Parts: sequence; structure tokens; C-alpha cells
Amino acid sequence: MSSSSSTVLSEKQVQQVDNLLTAKDDDHGGVIVEMTPEPLDSSIFVSLLRASLSHWRQQGKKGVWIKLPIELVNLVEPAVKEGFYYHHAEPKYLMLVHWIPNTVNTLPVNATHRVGIGAFVMNEKNELLVVQEKSGRFRGTGVWKLPTGVVDEGEDICDAAVREVKEETGVDTKFGEVLAFRQSHKSFFDKSDLFFVCMMHPLSFDIQKQESEIEAAQWMPLEEYAAQPFVQKHELLKYIADMCFVKKKGTYCGFSPVPTLAAFSDKKSYLYLNRQCLDSL
Repeated sequence: MSSSSSTVLSEKQVQQVDNLLTAKDDDHGGVIVEMTPEPLDSSIFVSLLRASLSHWRQQGKKGVWIKLPIELVNLVEPAVKEGFYYHHAEPKYLMLVHWIPNTVNTLPVNATHRVGIGAFVMNEKNELLVVQEKSGRFRGTGVWKLPTGVVDEGEDICDAAVREVKEETGVDTKFGEVLAFRQSHKSFFDKSDLFFVCMMHPLSFDIQKQESEIEAAQWMPLEEYAAQPFVQKHELLKYIADMCFVKKKGTYCGFSPVPTLAAFSDKKSYLYLNRQCLDSL
């Protein structure tokens, strides 16, 4: 051990040299190691890691996942030198992975999409709830657009749509349907993007715009919104406007959220489907 090391090893850590990293099996023939934030000297870690890799190789394990808390940043370089690479990072930890067998690496890649929503909110006067933004591409353009936003981690699309409308305009809504969605690529941090156009039913009508992000908000006749040169010029926005007209006529049916349980757990999720066609069975 280098004399420059500032970490004082505990008796427990010295004893760990002859042991293995604590790991649990995953569902795909690999193992997951969740390191605790307790300081650990890199030389001790390398000894544990090498012994563990040899043990897992003998067991026929495939993928190895090591979750390093931010306190153990000193272990990143030695892990990389042992064949690990970055999978993803979060504010409090970094996930490193390694594929053991000499076969095609089938470890799943990190999350590749960001999810956003656009809210189509129309009152009984056929007026659309629209906003002008203080920042972003639409800043200073005078363009009126649908309230939009990004779905938070662990948040359902239907809940995100209700939240974003409330935050931007102060209007309470009830989620109706997913009218359509768009997938694009090389967007936020070079990730792909899923954008869901959601129909919302207003429960209140008084507007209290969000001061930090919204320049103006109002109820605007659907025809006036659709007639904006910017909407008419851009194919995507033109399609959304046309879809809103058809929905107003009652000849378009989107996808409604149905509460379900995941196939292999008791976690609640939503299946978005055409309830109108399902109800006809």
C-alpha cells in the first residue's frame, strides 16, 4: 500500500482481503453489488474485486453491476482498470458494469428516452388553453402554444399532464386521453424523446400563470390558435391542430389509462388503450 494513502484501514477492511464483495443475484444470470458509503482503500477494493470476479466466473455469472455511492469516487479508476465501464450516473451514485463471458454482451443500455407531454385543454366555448413562454425556442416569438412539460422520474403520464397544466396556468384539469405521441431522436443530451399529446378536461377556468416560466396564458378560440402562421408552417403542429378539430367533432378516439398490475410484481401501472373499442366487445 502506498505511503501517500490518506485512508486509514480498519481491521474489518484488512480482513476483507481474503473475502468477496457482497453481491446478490439478478434475474438474468448476473450479480449486483451495492457498495456502502464507508471509506475503502482502492488496493483493498481491487483485491476484493479480482477475487470476486474469479468466483463469479467459476459460477458462470454473466453481467456484474457495481453501484458506487458518490463517497467512493476513489474506486472508479481501479474498477475501470479491471474492465468495468460506465452504465449511468445519478446525483448520489455511479453504476459500473462488466460482462464476464466471452460472448455477445447483452446487458441493457441505459435509459434512452426522455418523456414529455403537451396538454390539449378545451372549455365548453371551444376555447383552447394556451401559453407564451419566457424561455426556450419560443421566447419572444409571440407564438401561443399548448402547455408542455417533462414527466418526472416515477411519475405517470396522466399525472404529469395534470401537474404541468396546473403549474403553468393555475387551471385544474382531469386527464382524458392520449391523443397521439411522437418519437424523435438526438434531443436532450443526445437522447431520444417521446412526446405525448394529452386531452384534458378543465375543472376550473381562472388563469394564474406561472411567473417564472410563462409570459402569458389565456383561453383562445381553437380556430385562432390553428390559424397562427407558425402552426400552419410546421407539419407537426399542423397535425396536432387538425387532430384537435377532429376530436372536437367527436370522430377521434384516443387512448385512456387503465390501472393494471405489472406482469411479475404488484406494482401499479397504466395501460393506455382505446376504451371505446374495448367497451364494444
